[in-house]
Amino acid sequence: MRFQNEGTAMMSARNREEDRWIRCFHIRQESDVRLFCFPHAGGSASYYFPYSKELAPGVELSAVQYPGRQDRRLEPLVDDIAELADRVHEALRGTLADGDGRPFAFLGHSMGAVVAFEVAQRLKQRDGTVPAHLFASGRRAPSRRRDLADAVHKRDDAGVVRELRTVGATDPRFLGDPELLAAILPVTRNDYRAIETYAWTAGPALDCPITALVGDRDPQTTTDEASAWAEHTTGEFDLRVFPGGHFFLDAHRAEVAELISGALTGEPRTSSLKGSAA
Repeated sequence: MRFQNEGTAMMSARNREEDRWIRCFHIRQESDVRLFCFPHAGGSASYYFPYSKELAPGVELSAVQYPGRQDRRLEPLVDDIAELADRVHEALRGTLADGDGRPFAFLGHSMGAVVAFEVAQRLKQRDGTVPAHLFASGRRAPSRRRDLADAVHKRDDAGVVRELRTVGATDPRFLGDPELLAAILPVTRNDYRAIETYAWTAGPALDCPITALVGDRDPQTTTDEASAWAEHTTGEFDLRVFPGGHFFLDAHRAEVAELISGALTGEPRTSSLKGSAA
């Protein structure tokens, strides 16, 4: 009995840790595949709530909640991509181990695309499994670097605000509210530090399909830089270019949901949850 109780306690502790990291907005136990989504710099799990409603019924969406935001706002921020990927990997491997055998896929936008890639690498190298598909949105391939002489995380507050206005990541009304801005800036600066100091370490490519998505006017990612994701898999590669800037995902939600749903299940994206209340 003692060992049974210890096992139950360990399982409960593990579940609590996973619950801190993973948010499932609409449970679809009959779905064919689970899609884990990784937020952009300064972003949170709730960014993907609209996509949870848009995807085909055969896809169950869960989003990763990084420390230091929303319900985790009192936890220390993580300003290193490798450490963040390690911690997400630990949470996800428990979730996948306790799952029902459904395949899983990753979607990451901007910084989230790199975190998703690094977590996929850890799953492959340490657990012998890979996502069924990786969707890398709004981010140049890990092997492509830029001169960051004007790194955002080193700018003053006004400089960080300019960046947020440029990429359209934040409601402009928030940027004009001193109290809200005081909450936004530390998280944003932290995440920019993480992604701007990230250095890809060459290693074996993934073997899952990768689809790169990019806006044709994205100041952070050119189509050539997005095309270089092909170098990071031995599987199939596809590049999809959308009209718009860095956050083309907002303006083209229906099209992106259709693309993801089709790639993962072949189903139309029409969902009984579309338009439902939060």
